[in-house]
Amino acid sequence: MIHMREYNAFETKNVKFLVNKQIEYATIQITQTGYNKGILDTTVPVRAYFLEKGVHDFEKQPKGQDHKKMVNSYILTDTEIKSTQSSLYRPETKDGDPRMWVYKLKEYVNPDDIFAIIVYEGSLYVINLTQIDIEKAYNSVLINPIQDLINSLHGIATSVSEELLGMIRDRMSDWLPSEVMADTGIGRTVESVLGIPMNDSKMADYKGIELKSKRIGSTTTGALFTNTPDWALSKCKSGREIADKYGYLRPGLERNTLQVTVSALKPNAQGLGLEVNWKDEWLEMNHFALTANENGKYAKLNDVSVWTLLHLHERLAEKHHETFWIDVESRIKGSVEEFRVTTIEHTKNPLLPQFDVLLEQGKIKLDLMLSRPSGRGDTYSFKMDKRWRPLLFPESETYIINNVA
Repeated sequence: MIHMREYNAFETKNVKFLVNKQIEYATIQITQTGYNKGILDTTVPVRAYFLEKGVHDFEKQPKGQDHKKMVNSYILTDTEIKSTQSSLYRPETKDGDPRMWVYKLKEYVNPDDIFAIIVYEGSLYVINLTQIDIEKAYNSVLINPIQDLINSLHGIATSVSEELLGMIRDRMSDWLPSEVMADTGIGRTVESVLGIPMNDSKMADYKGIELKSKRIGSTTTGALFTNTPDWALSKCKSGREIADKYGYLRPGLERNTLQVTVSALKPNAQGLGLEVNWKDEWLEMNHFALTANENGKYAKLNDVSVWTLLHLHERLAEKHHETFWIDVESRIKGSVEEFRVTTIEHTKNPLLPQFDVLLEQGKIKLDLMLSRPSGRGDTYSFKMDKRWRPLLFPESETYIINNVA
């Protein structure tokens, strides 16, 4: 898997500014080879970003130059906008690894530079993060292309979040009865009060903004999204098979169930653990020996299931492009639970490559709920504790609705 180098201080400043302006983008580093040959390898986050924005689906693209796709593109500096095109293709060689090139790009970059690609109205906009001071260009008294693009995109993003925040302040500042006495009662009530119908959609809840509600003091780890394994790549072909092989019996049950947490730090009691396979760009759940060897490693015994990192990035990007993490204060009045919103953390634009790193570090874990006695469907839920949220969402705003009683 291709690893981009870490941002330097100047690039970090540019990235933080874009994120704070709620600008979605992908980044590519110009290698010396890529610069010389006019070839850029499109990493998993770039492919996920193009797919999400409807620009291109590399997985469905046949190999060869005859199937190359051209996309209108613009290279932006603090003084000019260069109209050009980008080619998106998969070569016949090297397994057809997805590639692209932005024509005329060499005039605006050097080897080792990192540039941002921003999709707007079906076109690609390219800004060199290594050379261009984006914040300075944005704040310039002279009108420039960077200023125009960010204003257009930021205006679209902020109007929806301001609308949603206003609705929450108007409708949920005072105590409200929860619709049901259950763990899911708060979330269901929040959506109901805001006029959001119950559904199983994988998309965000309110005009592109995901809502995640939690009681203050709850020990429940925050759910990011659910995603089923790629059964075609997996050794086990269903949740039922995983539960039969690695689950456990409970009193009164005739078949195994499996309701556990799995992480990359160490195998759980069932010997299940996660591994990031950088070569194949997969997340693997495998079965390991329960005792580490002298090097502190756990021997892998069996393959279990696989998720492609691309699809996990797609789910994260579509679900959490923008999120309101809502904390509520709860009380029991008679036989009814009541709640009111206290604070909202507003995050934007998760760093997709960081998702893989956090998986490997055990900060993002997987909850399995397979073959439950209740008969509810199998779920594979990726979760992360609130304290690690800034590592995935680098910029956020906090809104105070009520002080905790």
